[in-house]
Amino acid sequence: MSISWNSIEGAIELGLLYALMALGVYITFRILDFPDLTVDGSFTTGGAIAAVMISNDFSPWLACLAAMAGGMVAGACTGLLHTKGKINGLLSGILMMIALYSINMRILGAPNKSIMGMDNPFSGEHVMVLIIIVVLVFKIMLDLFMKTDIGLALRATGDNKRMIRSFGANTDVTTIVGVSLSNGLVALSGAFIAQQSGFADITMGIGMIVIGLASVIIGEAILGARTVFWATLAAVVGSIIYRIVVALALQVEWFDTSDLKLITAVIVIIALVFPTMQRSMKQKSLARKRTEELMRSTGQQAKGGM
Repeated sequence: MSISWNSIEGAIELGLLYALMALGVYITFRILDFPDLTVDGSFTTGGAIAAVMISNDFSPWLACLAAMAGGMVAGACTGLLHTKGKINGLLSGILMMIALYSINMRILGAPNKSIMGMDNPFSGEHVMVLIIIVVLVFKIMLDLFMKTDIGLALRATGDNKRMIRSFGANTDVTTIVGVSLSNGLVALSGAFIAQQSGFADITMGIGMIVIGLASVIIGEAILGARTVFWATLAAVVGSIIYRIVVALALQVEWFDTSDLKLITAVIVIIALVFPTMQRSMKQKSLARKRTEELMRSTGQQAKGGM
């Protein structure tokens, strides 16, 4: 297995672009505790809007903003279905994901749209520096947002809805805002990926929710999630590590590119099982120590009684 620096550099670049999607998944799954499957559709929405606008000579940055807005609208619809329509959160996301398939096809006008050769931020030099700056800016903005009143209400909604309602907060609004912001970041990531790859495809969002979850779980396993700052940093780092692991796995001779989804599933399984096994081993170790201490103290008492 030969590993080139170019493949690692490409994996880091992809990891940074997908990090925005991981931040979006972090908001719904970790902060709101909301199982949002809209991600698979809104990722494609972002790529589709960006590709269509760029092909019609709009500024790539304006296309990215429009893509983010489109994702936020999709997320808001999911939030409304859940809060106002009283539909289960998981089902709300599934329904919106299905609806977005047709909407995305309408936006693209075809199963895919090429923007290869057109000017975009990824066609010049110092691409890596630009990506790092963009990701850091959005990470810092998200950290600051979580310290505002609505950000604190958002975090409290995920922790305990009943408690935050008792303080007069509208949990429906915070849920809609959270899901909307999440899908806005996901769609922005889709817009960047479309520009980086040179095309948008109707199937480009399939499996994104699993990749986002893998990134968050891997990052938290390495860095932890003590504060919002560390949690968002963990999502970014997890996204990069996930892409590097995938790149290394694809270098193995008996793996094909068609095995990417299988590799993703295996990585997620390992990321989910490993922390559980660690906790279980720690608990067993503590129980063993307590048993030994109890036996020692019981033995000493018995000797003292003699």
